Amino acid sequence: MARMTAAQAAVWVMEKEGVTQAFGIPGAAINPLYSALRRQGTIAHILARHVEGASHMAEGYTRAVAGNIGVCIGTSGPAGTDMITGLYSAHADSIPILCITGQAPRARLYKEDFQAVDIESISKPVTKWSVTVREPAQVPGTFQQAFHLMRSGRPGPVLIDLPFDVQMAEIEFDPGTYQPLPVYKPAASRAQVEKALDMLQAAARPLIVAGGGIINADASDLLVEFAELTGIPVIPTLMGWGTIPDDHPLMAGMCGLQTSHRYGNATMLASDFVLGIGNRWANRHTGSVDVYTRGRKFVHVDIEPTQIGRVFAPDFGIVSDAKLALELFVQVARERKAADRLADRAEWVAQCQERKRTMHRKTNFDSVPMKPQRVYQCMNRAFDEDTCYVSTIGLSQIAGAQFLHVYHPRHWINCGQAGPLGWTVPAALGVRAAVPSRKIVALSGDYDFQFMIEELAVGAQFKLPYIHMVVNNSYLGLIRQSQRGFEMDYCVQLGFDNINMPEADAPERAYGVDHVKVVEGLGCKAIRVHRQEELRPAIEQAEAWMKEFQVPVVIEVILERVTNIAMGTEIDAINEFEPLAECRADAPTAVCAMPD
Repeated sequence: MARMTAAQAAVWVMEKEGVTQAFGIPGAAINPLYSALRRQGTIAHILARHVEGASHMAEGYTRAVAGNIGVCIGTSGPAGTDMITGLYSAHADSIPILCITGQAPRARLYKEDFQAVDIESISKPVTKWSVTVREPAQVPGTFQQAFHLMRSGRPGPVLIDLPFDVQMAEIEFDPGTYQPLPVYKPAASRAQVEKALDMLQAAARPLIVAGGGIINADASDLLVEFAELTGIPVIPTLMGWGTIPDDHPLMAGMCGLQTSHRYGNATMLASDFVLGIGNRWANRHTGSVDVYTRGRKFVHVDIEPTQIGRVFAPDFGIVSDAKLALELFVQVARERKAADRLADRAEWVAQCQERKRTMHRKTNFDSVPMKPQRVYQCMNRAFDEDTCYVSTIGLSQIAGAQFLHVYHPRHWINCGQAGPLGWTVPAALGVRAAVPSRKIVALSGDYDFQFMIEELAVGAQFKLPYIHMVVNNSYLGLIRQSQRGFEMDYCVQLGFDNINMPEADAPERAYGVDHVKVVEGLGCKAIRVHRQEELRPAIEQAEAWMKEFQVPVVIEVILERVTNIAMGTEIDAINEFEPLAECRADAPTAVCAMPD
């Protein structure tokens, strides 16, 4: 046993649990923990510019690599409340992050002391566990339990609140004998998998809906193997995008009201059976339950028991970790294939592939200012299959999901349910901190970009290079589009006459914020683009700058002000807005007219 402060014991537990990186901002009430971090020297720390930014960095860090748990740290009071958005985002998408806050001394709690807020109560609805540690000797066990809970069952975030005197108190702790608690994950039984496969066999036009739980479980390879064994096409959800490569013959497209493909919706509507694995039946994926479920049966596999039947009652439900379920699905499917007991799905697969080949949206627009569809077409040509995209919400993200391509798990990093504006910059920095060698391209509209733009200084200070594509229409584009139902265009225009830009710089002056100057003022590099033929040279310049300066590089693309992106209220009633003629994957108009 060794005598040490409770804060030192907390750092020891984090080290033993595999933590090597933290994000945060020091403050008076959390300085004992920072002192222990400095003294131990085994956990690197990145200084954020906003505590919410630190929480999003931690989330990006977790999402980037299987097994990671991002840690964000802040002082008492507003640091904790600033983290609530990050906790909500992580909780909504089943992402484990550990938030640690300082707190006033125990004797000063509930006495309206400076920055002494009941963060335990405030954060409980958006965490798996939130606790203020009131006894120093409980600190090691509390941190041990936190990691156990974050990893067990449905993953999610935890907040630990540490009063100043609890951190400072000395306790007995033996790091040499510490062991993490065993992780609990429910597993499907053979009988359950046999029944699900029997139901699948009885279907004529079955599909697999692959959710984010497959990525959380690091089970994408098993999903692809199971799909190939059975010949069943796969519809990934937005959170499951990348579980099967976009160019795989069994990747049938995404389904939904916004982030979907025409061929994905059409294939879902043509199906008669759906096996959902690790998915939530989120409303942006399903639309109304009546339309989504009509004429088809469902089997639902999810790690969380209360998720089964939450949105609609499946015909059969299985509570299981996605990886443990898929291991058994693959085993049983192999046995049935060897015994020639799997149906031939060639005709159904051919129908799905024909829809995927022919049902595309138009992208080859030549207008200036550019249409967003053309931007994504050019991005597909310029970025290779190893590119990891990071995005949050808005027309930029919705169009990105419709037009970009993803080929690997954890290469589409997106906060799906919460969608907080400002998430993209700090999340991309967290991804970069986790995977220094990965090609990272963030995608934002101008408003998302402006929300937490100050975090770019973190990328400059800590040498975290990545490319940030900012599609600038000087509008709250998604809200403007939704306001069409109210016949208004109200308080969503971001443009103004920027008096600090020369009049010769039209249309930039009328677009308002000079993002290039702001980005450069934060220590990064930026390029402004107006035409499609300028994009690839800009990307090449960005890559050269990243290599030379090791900082984020922003490419701002000036868009036309108003472009309506395809979406609707039901998966069978999507308003496409743009003409669909000649929109085939192999049509000449699908080629971006810029040099190779």
